[in-house]
Order: sequence, then structure tokens, then C-alpha cells
Amino acid sequence: MYRQVYGLACHPFEKDLEPGKLFASQAAGELEARLNYLLQLRGMGLVTGEVGSGKTSICRKVATSLNTGLHKVFYVPLTTGNVTDIYKSIAWEMGLTTERSLAALYRSIRLEVNRLCLELKIRPVLIIDEAQYLRNDVLENLRLLSNYEMDSQNRLCMIFVGQAELRRRLSLSVHEPLAQRLVVRYHLFGLAREELQPYLKHRLELAGTQMDLFEQPALEAIFQATNGLPRKVNLLAHLSLNIAAIEQAQSVTAKHIQTAVEETG
Repeated sequence: MYRQVYGLACHPFEKDLEPGKLFASQAAGELEARLNYLLQLRGMGLVTGEVGSGKTSICRKVATSLNTGLHKVFYVPLTTGNVTDIYKSIAWEMGLTTERSLAALYRSIRLEVNRLCLELKIRPVLIIDEAQYLRNDVLENLRLLSNYEMDSQNRLCMIFVGQAELRRRLSLSVHEPLAQRLVVRYHLFGLAREELQPYLKHRLELAGTQMDLFEQPALEAIFQATNGLPRKVNLLAHLSLNIAAIEQAQSVTAKHIQTAVEETG
């Protein structure tokens, strides 16, 4: 409804935003820089953050910016099974035949990594998302998958992406061998308070308006309710715009935000 009231070409707070149109927050910039450093080293990295912090979106942005002639990205989403299951998921992403035995899967993936690196001169990048759900034995076997001790340079860049609990798990002694291999660790927080207005303005401009539709007290109310987590900000902004439009209000007030918070509560 509010698209017509405020003259918007599309809904400004939809989650499916092209990677190149993401808001350039300070935290996002820092994470991108660290991921690019990790890609140069071809090492293992850990990216954590609260639900809705945007960690997957930023990883996707970095992945899509890579030269496809130099890098090949394999993305494995939520996996809760055993070691064979995760190896099968990786093999599917690589376009390999999914062998039945764990040893055959391991060998097949390693051969493909070697082929990409040594024959095609392409650097493989493996992104494991929702990694907080991985079992301990799975985490250990993924470490072994990246173990090229006899090579002077790493061949497989591996990035674990997950919620904050993953960082805590990897601090336990059982995961010390994996933790020692992590050359990049980054925990992504939400938007800073001063970034909230530019963020909302950015999303509204993408939807076709230059208007500042959120009053200053409304911005503070949004930040207090969301801690700056983009997904929560998007939901609250969407609901409050709907409420304001129903009232034919020219802008979103703190009262509209409070009503939206109560609706989501």
C-alpha cells in the first residue's frame, strides 16, 4: 500500500537485493577487506554474526565480485548431517559424481581442487553457510580437506559462516587444530547508530525517492528496537511505512515505530 502513497517504484526493504547495491557500512567494508585478504592467502576464515546481521549477503557480494577466470566459488548452505553428507554436498556443488564411500568422496574432491589449481590455474573458494549447525566430526574433516602440508601454498580457500555460537564452539580445546588454521576471524555487528539514517535513505533511493520519510525520533526508536541489525531494521521500516500510509502521514514517527514493534512482538 505505501508504495503508492510515497511514490515508490518498488518495495525498498525487500531482502533480495543485488550484491552491488548493498549499503556500504563500516563493518561491511572491514569484512570485505578481510575476506579479500583471506582470498589472497587461500586460507581458512570464520565469519560470525547475529541472525540478520548481513554476513551471508556480504560474503555473496565478495564472491560475485571475483574474476571468474581466477576464482571458482562453491557455496554450501545449511548442512546438518554427517561427514559423508557434507562431502556429498561439496561434490554436488563441484559437479562431481557423488561417490558412496567417504574415502572416495574425499579423494574426488581433492582431485578436483588439484585440477582447478594446477591445471586450470583457478583458485577454488568453498563457503560453508549456517556452519553453527555442523557436527564436531564434520568440522574436523573439513579441516583435513584443506590440508595440503606438502604444498608450499594453500590450494583451497574455505570460509565458515555462522551465528555467534560458532565462534564460542571453535574456542573449545576439541577444535584447537581448526582454530589454529583460521587466518581471518570477523564478528559482524549491526549498523552503527549514525549509519541508520544513511542506510534507510539508501534503500529509499533505490526504490525511487529522495524523501526522508523517517523522523529523527523514529530513527532512534528503530535503533533501540533492532540494535541496527539490517534484517530487523528492514522489517520494522516496512511495517511502520505501512502504518504511516494508512494514516496518510507524511512521514514515519516514533509512534508508528512503536505500533510496528508491538505488531512484531
